[in-house]
Amino acid sequence: MTEEVYHIPALLPQTLEALAIRPGGIYIDVTYGGGGHSRAIVERLDTTGHLYGFDQDSEAVERAFRDPRFTIVHSNFRFLRNFMRYHGVEHVDGILADLGVSFHHFDDSARGFSFRWDGPLDMRMNQRSNLTAARLIAENSEESLASIFSLYGELRQSRRIAAAIVKARSREEITTIEQLLAVVRPLISPKAEKKELAQVFQALRIAVNGELDALSSFLDQATSLLAPGGRLAIITYHSLEDRMVKNYMKTGNIEGRIEKDFFGRTEAPLRQITSKPMVPDEDEINRNPRSRSAKLRTAVKL
Repeated sequence: MTEEVYHIPALLPQTLEALAIRPGGIYIDVTYGGGGHSRAIVERLDTTGHLYGFDQDSEAVERAFRDPRFTIVHSNFRFLRNFMRYHGVEHVDGILADLGVSFHHFDDSARGFSFRWDGPLDMRMNQRSNLTAARLIAENSEESLASIFSLYGELRQSRRIAAAIVKARSREEITTIEQLLAVVRPLISPKAEKKELAQVFQALRIAVNGELDALSSFLDQATSLLAPGGRLAIITYHSLEDRMVKNYMKTGNIEGRIEKDFFGRTEAPLRQITSKPMVPDEDEINRNPRSRSAKLRTAVKL
């Protein structure tokens, strides 16, 4: 499998420009994935520069390229500070997070990330975790499931979907994608089926992997690791992530709560490079349709 098939990096030229890479700088790519962004960063480093790449997926770690300027770390980025301390790194010049799911995950039916074909309801980014989507569906209450579909999927019919799942699982354990689709499809408008099924699967994936909690923890750690003038570049793919990142870069907290000092100046550790995110142009979307929802936000450490 080629790297291009495994994952095509979104907004690559814009990301490299946003990071303002120095040849001798120290950088972190906390979402290694297929390695597209990481390779491009390493190509811009000299022998004194270094890149650390994080990924919790064993397959991504096994496929990681080898280069003396690159170190792969098998971990979720929620443990960023601990692992950088282990490697003796106190401050870095830039940190990248591409919060999208690799093509490989969507296209591998055994991983259970896509509703396009049948497979086990897995959805784990970290295959060492015990929590699968099937287990989440089996063990959560109707109220909890409704909250997951409402908060993480932003589905209006979240309560109906949760009730249907609870009713169906009382008759038979729901362990495959086809079983879940049989329960959910009757509750979704045929005109919006693709969009709303994607929202159902997004909600389950976020819950299984604790994605928003991990992102919140990462933002604080990334900010403390950046040297003054260091860059934080984050690519998001849905409104929940983007809102958190936007708020944090603007105010220093994910709620968007503005805190001011004695003189009325906003106290925030970062300054946004641009007020609006960078998005793919038509050419990129035609070459890589999955990049269409990507948004790149960049901030500098004050």
